[in-house]
Amino acid sequence: MSDPQTGVRYDLLTIGRSSMDLYANDVGAPFVEIKSFAAYVGGSPTNIAVGAQRLGLRTALLTAVGEDPVGDFILHFLEIEGLETKYIPRKAGRRTSVALLGIEPPDKFPLIMYRDNPADIYLTIDDVQNAPIVSTRILEVSGTAFSREPSRSATFFAVEQARTAGSQIILDLDFRADQWHDARAFGLVLRSVLPMVDVAIGTEEEVNAATLTDPDQVRITHSQITAPEVRGDLHDNVRRLLRLGPQALVVKRGPRGASVFLPDGEVIDAPGFPVEIYNVLGAGDAFASGFIYGLAHGWDWYRAARMGNACGAIVVTRHGCANFMGYEDEVLDFIASRGGF
Repeated sequence: MSDPQTGVRYDLLTIGRSSMDLYANDVGAPFVEIKSFAAYVGGSPTNIAVGAQRLGLRTALLTAVGEDPVGDFILHFLEIEGLETKYIPRKAGRRTSVALLGIEPPDKFPLIMYRDNPADIYLTIDDVQNAPIVSTRILEVSGTAFSREPSRSATFFAVEQARTAGSQIILDLDFRADQWHDARAFGLVLRSVLPMVDVAIGTEEEVNAATLTDPDQVRITHSQITAPEVRGDLHDNVRRLLRLGPQALVVKRGPRGASVFLPDGEVIDAPGFPVEIYNVLGAGDAFASGFIYGLAHGWDWYRAARMGNACGAIVVTRHGCANFMGYEDEVLDFIASRGGF
């Protein structure tokens, strides 16, 4: 039901990929020695949607799944979580994505994504028109959604519609090198959408990738194909992206917390929460859910980033992504027990 005064039906709508994520149960084992996996739900926009829903935001998700049991698995989980799923189409002849992850703390987390013919990349403009874009306070989109057609045009259309409606637009840079035909295309496309974006979020590597023109700047190994090392001057690249129009560019720094860069040159550093790392995958998505929660509540940049840091810190102590996102009271208690905001 929408707010009778504003017509808003959702606090947040996220758009993009979804998957079944298989996480190694054999923590510390090299990938070739893994004996079993646990099945969860993943995909950056899906993780963010689940995290925001658990924090108390009215949340909907626009992704797509195939007509297969993996799609059934994802939809079943989302329905249990209370997320609105009625806008999620099932694409005949397409496959629901799967990702496999090894866990070798503190710094080895090999990730393999199976996204041949992925259903979510076939989201269309019609799918967007069926979604509640104009009655959503905040729209969050991910970089991977722009990697191929028809999802690219559909996501551009969603951003355009949200901007016309006055919604706040969040872009997660979400650089997955193996999803682009050329690493330079990632920045080329995202720089064209940034003038319509209010806040962009990414890691240092993703910010550098968004300004990439020289392919020699990228070093990709087999274990890094979805999170390559991209060299560049971070501060110069931040300034370049901010000149395109965003009100803020948030750089996720892992254990060091996050920094919010503003167009006037101000940098707001929000320290992280020290915890013992179990699995880093999903921490950035948890951060985004907490940060968006702060924006939805009208918090300042610092407090919103601290909320994001807390959500990320909780998830890195756990086995998976969406299934392990923190709840509102849990996250606020976590922050209070560590000195508050």
